[in-house]
Amino acid sequence: MKVLIVDDDPGLRDGLSRFLKLEGYNVVAQNSPVDALDLTRQAPFDLILCDVRMPEMDGPEFLRRYKEAGGAALVIMMSAYGTEDAAIEAMKRGAYDYLSKPFRPDEVTLTLRKAQEREQLRDQVASLEAELAKWRDHDLVAQSPAMRRVMELAARVAPHTTTVLVTGESGTGKEVLARKIHAMSPRCEGPFVALNCGAIPESLLESELFGHAKGAFTGATSKRRGLYEEADGGTLLLDEIGDLPLPLQVKLLRVLQEGEIRPVGHPGVRKVDVRVVAATARDLEQDVEAGLFREDLYYRLNVIRIHVPPLRERQEDLEPLVFALFQRSMERTGQRVTVTPEVLAAICQRPWPGNVRELENAIERAVVLSPNGKVPAEAFAASAEAPSAASGNGQNGQDRGPLPLKVAVSRAEREAIQAALSAAGRNRAEAAKILGVSIRSLFYKLKQHAI
Repeated sequence: MKVLIVDDDPGLRDGLSRFLKLEGYNVVAQNSPVDALDLTRQAPFDLILCDVRMPEMDGPEFLRRYKEAGGAALVIMMSAYGTEDAAIEAMKRGAYDYLSKPFRPDEVTLTLRKAQEREQLRDQVASLEAELAKWRDHDLVAQSPAMRRVMELAARVAPHTTTVLVTGESGTGKEVLARKIHAMSPRCEGPFVALNCGAIPESLLESELFGHAKGAFTGATSKRRGLYEEADGGTLLLDEIGDLPLPLQVKLLRVLQEGEIRPVGHPGVRKVDVRVVAATARDLEQDVEAGLFREDLYYRLNVIRIHVPPLRERQEDLEPLVFALFQRSMERTGQRVTVTPEVLAAICQRPWPGNVRELENAIERAVVLSPNGKVPAEAFAASAEAPSAASGNGQNGQDRGPLPLKVAVSRAEREAIQAALSAAGRNRAEAAKILGVSIRSLFYKLKQHAI
C-alpha cells in the first residue's frame, strides 16, 4: 500500500516514514503541500497522512484541491493540540479520519488498518454491484447461493473459448445464461446465434447448421450461409443438443475438433471461429448409455458444465423474480397492476414445474386479464385443467389397486402434457419447451393420447 505523508515538521515526517516502512508500507514524504499535490497528479496513492496546519497551505485546503482534482485516496488529517476542530471540519469535507499529535505508533497502525479494510470493502461492494448490474441486464435474478455459484462459474469461463454445456430443466433460463456468457466474453461485439436442434426438421437441420451450395438439393435455388458461419467471430448456442440426430452428431464433432465446416453440396471446407455453448434439459449420460448420443461428442461438449437449478431449489430468488417479471410484463403490455401480499403468497405456494418460463407466462396472463389493475390471488391457483393424480383411477378418485406399468406410464405422460399445455396457455411450442421435448415429439404425443 502506497502512503503519502505531508507535514512541514521534519522530525515527525522522518520518524513516521521510518516506522511505516518497517510496517511494510511504501512511503513517500513531502514537506510542501503544493509539491505533494503535484506528486498525486503523477502517481496514485492509497492513503495520505496530512498535517492540518502548514505555512504554504493548510490541510483542509490541501484536501479540497486534492478532491477537486479527482483524488481517490483516503485522507487522514494529523492535528496538533488546538487544531482538532479544523480536523473535524476536514472530515465533514471528505477526510476519512484524524490523528491527534502526539500519537503512539499503535494508534497510527490501527487507523491505517481500518482505512485499508474500508477500501477493501468498498472495492468488493463496487465489484459486486457492477457484476449484479450486468446480470440484471439479462433478467437473471441471483440471490440464492445456488444461482450465485452459477454466476461465478459463468464469469470465470466467459473470457475463454472453451466449450460450455449448460444443463437444467426446461424453463430455467439456459439460453439467458448462454447470452450472458457471450456478453461477458471478448466476443461480445460479435454475433450471438441460437439454434434449437429439436425445432428444425431433420432433413433441413444440416443445411440450417452448415449452409448449402446452390442446387445441393431440391429447392436449393441459391447458395445459403448456415448458422455456424453466421456465428463466425461470436457464439453459437446449440439448444436442445440432445435432439441432434446421430448422423449430424458425427459432423458436429468434426467441426468442433477441426474448426472447419463443409456446406451441403459444396466440395470445399471453410474455416470458422465460433465459441459453442450447448444446452439441454435431457440427461445426456443416459442418452449415451442408450446409444442415442455419441460418447465422444458428449465429452467434447462437456468441457465445462454449468447446471442451472430449478426454481423450486432457489426459493430466495422467487420473490425478487416475481417483481422483476411483473415489471417487465407491465412494460411490455402497457398495463399497470398491483401485486398484493396475497398474490405473492399464492405464487410462492406453487411448485412451478415449468420454472421461470411457466412463471413468466402465468404473470403475463394475469397482467393482461386482471380487472381494474388488481391481480386476484386466484389467478395463480393450481389450474383446474391440470388433472389430479387420482383422476381416472376409480370412482370418486379412489384407487382400485396397482395398474400395469404401461398404463401407468401412459397416464402419467398424458397428465404431464395436459399440465404443460395449461401452464403455457395452450401454446404448443411453449408446452414443448416446458416438457423438454421437440415440437415434433409433442405433436406425436398429442395425437397418440387424443389430446
